[in-house]
Amino acid sequence: MISLCMIVKNEEQGLAQCLDSVKSIADEIIVVDTGSNDKTKEIALSYTNKVYDFIWENDFSKARNFSISKANNDWILVLDADELVTNFNKESILKLIKGTDKVVGRIKRINTFEDSTGEKRYIERINRFFNKKYYNYTGIIHEQVTSLNNTSYTTAPLDVDIEHIGYTKEVLNKTNKISRNISMLKQAIHDNLNDPYLHYQLGKSYYMGKEYTLACESFEEALRYDINFNYEYAEDLVETYGYSLINSNRFNDAIKIEDFYIYYKQYPDFNFLMGLIYMNNGKFNDAVNSFYKCIGNAEGKIEGVNSYLAYYNIGVIFECLGYTEEAFKHYNMCGDYKPALSRLSK
Repeated sequence: MISLCMIVKNEEQGLAQCLDSVKSIADEIIVVDTGSNDKTKEIALSYTNKVYDFIWENDFSKARNFSISKANNDWILVLDADELVTNFNKESILKLIKGTDKVVGRIKRINTFEDSTGEKRYIERINRFFNKKYYNYTGIIHEQVTSLNNTSYTTAPLDVDIEHIGYTKEVLNKTNKISRNISMLKQAIHDNLNDPYLHYQLGKSYYMGKEYTLACESFEEALRYDINFNYEYAEDLVETYGYSLINSNRFNDAIKIEDFYIYYKQYPDFNFLMGLIYMNNGKFNDAVNSFYKCIGNAEGKIEGVNSYLAYYNIGVIFECLGYTEEAFKHYNMCGDYKPALSRLSK
């Protein structure tokens, strides 16, 4: 038996769509409202009678744990109102439940975002399914699943996909999520100055707001600490720092990302980033080699880094160097990627 637990505030726009995607999946739905003044609670009550009020204390973990405390079942699935379940293989859930209580299930989240070339998808695995007898949340913002006895735990991938629309340009403009997150993270850092994870999350928030100089400062602060580069967030810290340096036109400084090659040389996203860094430093042979390392069966977090995006950048390099035939060949390998089609048409 599975309980779906959510915390919400002023989510009338997308809540029904979210709950429609899970109403046949969860055996119980718990919605905790932290102070809505729109129709959020009314919508939630049309799906479940387990709707509770919670006085907001600027602490996401407290609200999460309150929602979990209201669940009748031990196994908890956590979602946000801006997430939609697009794939749910119940067999993978049952397999995890029958195996052991002391494991955390990781679901696939697909984040839609926009950059200068249009809409892209960022894919990640996140901890969202667990037994409440052994796990809860800690952290006032960007809260994390932790064991109740503070010991390490094992995770397992689940055949469950969700689509996250909360950081598209339109939603950001309406909710001021970035400003809220920055304010809360600054307070968290004031209370926990030496926590590299909080500095990383602050850098991510600045990056989302395109404040790349401030993002670099936060990432550099995080990297001052003794980080275990096997941690879940560490690869994203390094890569987003690299993109912040590129967007700040600090191309020479970005070469320092090479130092992390020992940790992430097998990851297509890291090799793609290094390709861009080499490209911006005029190291075209190194750039082409890095892009070729991306191509293959390994799935990247950013859709296309292991295929059409890598081929496209190789094509751009060959075109700029005057190797028209090679450029043409690589653009043709990009499928229907619009920038490649535009290059071909010219």
